[in-house]
Amino acid sequence: MAVIGLHSGSGVWDSVMEMTKLGQQRNIDPFVWAVQVSSSLNSSGLTLPSVELAHRLVSHICWTNNVPITWKFLDKALTVQLVPPLLVLALLSKRVIPGRHIHPAAFRLYMELLKRYAFSSTYEMRGINYEKVMKSIDEALLLSQSFGIQASESGLLVVLFVFFTVWQLLDATLDDEGLLELTPDKKSRWPTGIQDGEIEDLERFHEKRIEKHEGMHKTNMLMAIEVIGKFLQDKVTAKILYLARRNLPSDWALFIQRLQLLAVKSSALRNSKYITPETLVRLTLDTSIVLPRECKTSLRQEFHAVMAFGSLIPSVRQSHGVSRSALWIPIDLFLEDAMDGLIVTATSAVDTLTDLVKSLQAVNGTTWQDTFLGLYIAVLRLVQRERDPSEGPVPRLDTCLCMLLSITTLVVLSIIREEECALNENSDCSSTNQRKDNKVLGNRRSELVSSLQLLGEFEVLLTPPLSVTSVANQAAAKAIMFLSGINIGNGFLDSMNMNDMPVNCSGNMRHLIVEACITRNLLDTSAYKWPGYVNLRRNQIPHSVTGQVPGWSSLMKGAPFTPPMVHALVSTPASSLIEVEKVYEMAVNGSDEEKLYAATVLCGASLVRGWNVQDHVVLFITKLLSPPRPVDYSGSDSHLITYGPFLNVVLVEISTIDVVQIFSLHGLVPHLAAALMPICEVFGSYSPKISWASTMEQEINSHTVFSNAFTLLLMLWRFDHPPIEHVMGGVPPVASQLTPEYLLAVRNSQLASDANSQYQNQNRRLSNLLNPTCAEPIFMDCFPKLKRWYRQHQACIASALSGLDQGNPVHQVVDGLLNMLFKKINNRANQSISSGTGSGSSSEDASLRLQLPAWDILDAVPFVLDAALTACAHYKLSPRELATGLKDLADFLPASLASILSYFSAEVSRGIWKPASMNGTDWPSPAANLSTVEQEIKELLAATGIDVPSLDTARSSTPTLPLPLAALLSLTITYKLDKDSERYLNLAGRAVIMLSAGCPWPCMPIVASLWAQKVKRWSDFLVFSASRTVFHHNNDAVVQLLRCCFSSVLGLNPSPRVSSGGVGALLGHGFGSHLSGGISAVAPGIFYLRIYPFIRDPMFMAEEILSLLMVSVRDIASSGLPREGLEKLKKSKYNNYGLRFGQASMAASMTRVKLVASLGASLVWITGGINLVQVLMRQMLPAWFISQHKVEGGGDGGKEGHKVAMLGGYVLAYFVVFCGAFAWGVDAITGPPSSGTTAKRAKVLGKHLKFMAMALDGKISLGCDLGTWQAYVSGFVSLMVGCTPAWIADVDVSVLKRLSIGLRQWNEEELALGLLGAGGIKAVGAASGMVVGNWL
Repeated sequence: MAVIGLHSGSGVWDSVMEMTKLGQQRNIDPFVWAVQVSSSLNSSGLTLPSVELAHRLVSHICWTNNVPITWKFLDKALTVQLVPPLLVLALLSKRVIPGRHIHPAAFRLYMELLKRYAFSSTYEMRGINYEKVMKSIDEALLLSQSFGIQASESGLLVVLFVFFTVWQLLDATLDDEGLLELTPDKKSRWPTGIQDGEIEDLERFHEKRIEKHEGMHKTNMLMAIEVIGKFLQDKVTAKILYLARRNLPSDWALFIQRLQLLAVKSSALRNSKYITPETLVRLTLDTSIVLPRECKTSLRQEFHAVMAFGSLIPSVRQSHGVSRSALWIPIDLFLEDAMDGLIVTATSAVDTLTDLVKSLQAVNGTTWQDTFLGLYIAVLRLVQRERDPSEGPVPRLDTCLCMLLSITTLVVLSIIREEECALNENSDCSSTNQRKDNKVLGNRRSELVSSLQLLGEFEVLLTPPLSVTSVANQAAAKAIMFLSGINIGNGFLDSMNMNDMPVNCSGNMRHLIVEACITRNLLDTSAYKWPGYVNLRRNQIPHSVTGQVPGWSSLMKGAPFTPPMVHALVSTPASSLIEVEKVYEMAVNGSDEEKLYAATVLCGASLVRGWNVQDHVVLFITKLLSPPRPVDYSGSDSHLITYGPFLNVVLVEISTIDVVQIFSLHGLVPHLAAALMPICEVFGSYSPKISWASTMEQEINSHTVFSNAFTLLLMLWRFDHPPIEHVMGGVPPVASQLTPEYLLAVRNSQLASDANSQYQNQNRRLSNLLNPTCAEPIFMDCFPKLKRWYRQHQACIASALSGLDQGNPVHQVVDGLLNMLFKKINNRANQSISSGTGSGSSSEDASLRLQLPAWDILDAVPFVLDAALTACAHYKLSPRELATGLKDLADFLPASLASILSYFSAEVSRGIWKPASMNGTDWPSPAANLSTVEQEIKELLAATGIDVPSLDTARSSTPTLPLPLAALLSLTITYKLDKDSERYLNLAGRAVIMLSAGCPWPCMPIVASLWAQKVKRWSDFLVFSASRTVFHHNNDAVVQLLRCCFSSVLGLNPSPRVSSGGVGALLGHGFGSHLSGGISAVAPGIFYLRIYPFIRDPMFMAEEILSLLMVSVRDIASSGLPREGLEKLKKSKYNNYGLRFGQASMAASMTRVKLVASLGASLVWITGGINLVQVLMRQMLPAWFISQHKVEGGGDGGKEGHKVAMLGGYVLAYFVVFCGAFAWGVDAITGPPSSGTTAKRAKVLGKHLKFMAMALDGKISLGCDLGTWQAYVSGFVSLMVGCTPAWIADVDVSVLKRLSIGLRQWNEEELALGLLGAGGIKAVGAASGMVVGNWL
């Protein structure tokens, strides 16, 4: 073996080795030898302990001088610190373990030295040779190379060395017992066998010599197992190995696999007196850092002890209505918010809900069985809230079912696929359906099965809505027929009628959930055999099917489209992807008639209720809107113009609110917008002379296609938000961030995401299914005419219209429109409405001139509206004539509704128009029911717990509206409630609601009153909508509502309706159920989710939520544990744990603290998104801690005051972690790399931790209670270490070191180690240094 680093002359070492050989021959006392060697080295000026001496002594012993005296010399050299112990152990392991069969005595001596020096205070290496020693160990054992790490820090090398040592010893033991063959590699990663140079030594061994040492071999195996156990249990090495586990996960997994093999298979282990197989198994499963028993109990231990205790006493949790379902309140709130038909999102609900579920599972520390069960219960609650909805213009049931049976299934698929892709790293994990062939299945899949089996116990939630009862029955019938051996291929069920159904095939929502999971290969048909899944009686099974209707089975057999077949296909969703692909192929390559039929079929039931294929259907429809240029197309114009009728069919069918919401839930809004923009650009550039006689018995022209595409495009971004929605507090509302540029940016980002992103699967699917040309980046500059209109829209919001320049061609269009719309007025004597150019063209000439492209007309519309509104204000035009003219304009070019909404919204904000008197003569009067509407609003608010005295403000006898709002309202009332007008009325109605909300009270009640007169069945919906605007004008009402949310979820509200607390009290059973004598109360959570878009200052909301958290803590602390809860605890089996009743009360309090924290975090995240969460951590919380806060509810500030202070810190810890988890997720990467989410997270979190470190250093003076601060810091860091370690890995290591030092000053060494351990490889050195007492 080569000796490294011989900086001194070889004469010194020759002298030392001669001294050693002479002492060996004379068998001198090892101490005398050590004194002589020490004297010689000191006289030569060499530093001790000596790296060179360690190399020479080990080389001397192995193996030519393997005699007892040389081992004694080595031992004495270690004792008097002539050589570094770790280096000696490293050098010996490389020689002794491979030669243990030849030299069993040496192996035993090595383990004795290991026991003596590997666990001693020698780890505290403060000597000047420390780095040189660790570098020598690295070079000798090739640690950096073996673990694939550039280990430059000595502390990191310590971790690698300890991990290597115990792993090598483990492999040697497995090899000795013949168990190494059972490992996947069937060999050791480390040198454990005989080296080539020692084969001759082995051959010189005689049989008798082997038999002589056989007993020693067995003893060595027992001793090796003992040493392994000691490495895992020792307070120092256990923590070193903890660092290896946190930062070398793949290596640790292999190590644990071998350790578990030893625990299960080792015969030597079963004979060991020092450690049992059960103990070793426990050590392999233990993921905590175990402090020695004598360590002082810290705040963090108390925090975790209380939380662990809380999980053991369900009777205590339920005593306040805080059941296990309350853990998933954030999911309930997200689902309910996602169902708001007035809001679309640019991101997929699958992605958002997946991150949310994973975050809650991590922070709540639940099993995946409980997590899946909680998810499904939350979505079923959503569906049940729609069983008896109040009728209104926004249907929700289909979107709720989409969330349950499509989105949720895809979420579960994503979570399970994530685990199984990790288990099958070499498999192709990009497919949508996870195939189970030849793949390792994860535990999450089996936990899904368990959760769905338990779901059958929730019969009330499983009752299907009436409209899907037949579908649920078919799902149950399918299971019965399968178990009866009847072939149930595609098309079987859609050809059945109810008379063919088995008698006992009453289906429920679980049957539909299971079918969705089977379709996605999450389950197989063995689910049909679950106990109680179906009731099977053979004499009730039909053996034939009567009256087959041509449906999907006929189509798959090649039958052509016929009107009856198309009707059947539109009414019945496809059951498989192959059926959808068949229709899509016909829509692309069929005849013109087949294309129209196929497009109609795709946009039918398969889109709305084809839950098992819905994600594919929305992608195919999006692709249909971007048809490729035909190969034989030779025209100079855009090829899109030849697809007019086809595109119009698709546009009309997907323009309803519920369908738009389905696209939104599946994350297709950015891609749908990108597909619509070219259609708008092209068809808006052609005159209506280009028309088509559709085979669908409808004549259409370029204006028709443009208007349908343009209206749908406007529904995808917050076009309807009035300009009065100014941003306050520096944080924009979530919904207001949707703009055309933003949608295109999201779309481009999704398609260009890095292949290594966790979003790789979704984005690759999008890229493959969309046209290759559509995968290219798209920007607003690609659509100059659309961009020009958008800039005009923005200019209209920013300032009043300026006059047109003379000679501007828009003049002629304006005059033509005015002549066409108000020709009767212009025919009156001395009255005309014009743009001021004096062209005076006749209406007939105007009609001819208006055969113009839509973009040219839209350019003129704002000036037409300005002229008309001015004429009305000066009594040249009556309100009725104005409304009629506006409706004529909207009928002439439906897309002009966009400019109408834009102009009137801007004019309302300017406040320059005189109010319109809603007296029934000039403008429609709300007097018939206005007082009733206002009274119902007051009653509705009072029933929810909101008292708003300002609603009694006196006003004039005749209600008024701003003139532009009155005109817009009059226009919307002229629309018919039919399918053709639905999409335009929805767009206008959404804008009227948002605009009225910003106007002075009682503008919104007036709007509601007039619409209630038109559509009486919408009365309750309109009253609820009007009541929401109260919160736009009254911040005190917002605070009251927030307080109701917190008190209701805790069950502290005096109302019997919410006394039980939990999800039911927060969200109720939906809006629409009635009590005798009028409308019932609306649950506070539902109210909040419908009013937060009207609140202009999210910062105000976050501050109030933070304040209410502390109020809730005082309520929790003062409420304690009820008497009946204590009585139950006395009698329960959990009392056997020796827990005091005070602990039970503390556990119940902590559970409820966690509940309100999750509620507060959910409201902050939903209200302001990631921006508000970041402001909360950067600014609001530091300011809160610095400001003065009195501890209330603690009386004299004694024991109860301490409890309030401590609970306050814990609620803030949970609150911040929940906020961060919802905004960022808990994974290493929570968004596409281009989004910068990870960088933002690291920056914001780093600043917050730096603030904490500075406060711990005493550099920042805090105004809050010390107990609150300590509980917050310990709780927050504990939750990060245990639940969100990926966050810590993003933070700069210097910040982690500073915070760790502060934690150690609080005696929180375990927590400090956990923080550094989660900091990644860059922090391992510092963590190791802390463990061994050598801060680097």
